[in-house]
Order: sequence, then C-alpha cells, then structure tokens
Amino acid sequence: MGTRGPIPKRSEERRRRNKPSGGDITKAARGTRLARPPAADRSWHRLARYWYESLAKSGQSEFYEPSDWATARIWAEILSRQLQSGRISAQMVAAWSAAATELLTTEGARRRMRLELQDATEDDDVSAGVVTALDEYRRALGG
Repeated sequence: MGTRGPIPKRSEERRRRNKPSGGDITKAARGTRLARPPAADRSWHRLARYWYESLAKSGQSEFYEPSDWATARIWAEILSRQLQSGRISAQMVAAWSAAATELLTTEGARRRMRLELQDATEDDDVSAGVVTALDEYRRALGG
C-alpha cells in the first residue's frame, strides 16, 4: 500500500528538501489505456454509482489501468449489494474502505504513495512565483 504512520506532507509543505525516505520508484511499461472507463451499472445503488462515476472525474484515474477499472467495478457491485440489502456489515465497510484506498481515492492515500494532484492554475502560480523571484534577484544584483 504505502507507508504507515501519519500522512506525509505535500512536497511544497516540507521544510527539508532532501530526498524523502521511501526508496526509489520502480517504473514499468504502461498497459493498454482505456479511452473511457466502463459505464456504471444502472442497477447499482445510487451511492455506489456515484462513487464509481466520481473515479473517472478524479485526477488519479489518469494512472488507472484496465485492471484498476475492473477492481473498481467489482467493489461498486459489492457496495451496491450491501447498500441495497438494508443491513450494512462493518467488516464489509472496512474491506471496501481498504479497496478504495488501493485505488488512491483519498488525499491521504495519494500522499502515502507520493502522488500529488495539482490544479492547472496552481502550477501556473508556482511558475509565476519563480519568475518573479528571479526578476527580484536580477534587480538586487544590478542586472
């Protein structure tokens, strides 16, 4: 899964800029990308359908492989059956929560895996701040 313990801070919130612990990232070739994720089943409970559809709108879904979407469909089906039964099992909720974490559906899960999602405007603001700082350094040096 990721690291245990408290949720790591975002990289811009870290005081120390040295290499974070956790080792190197292993990279592998990407599988076949799906143009669109499989549609949600209309028979699912509305909350299960909402959760599944929200995955496609979330930033981490850019990294989903077909197997991730298959996993999400299975868990949406299980969640739907639990919600429709009227009796929700605490053990099933815990299992579903762990599966949702595996799919990086929460900010904490993404940080533990060292994945940070940024708004496009956030990235532009950071770039603008760097340029402004460089201009100030040039002026201070008389350039």
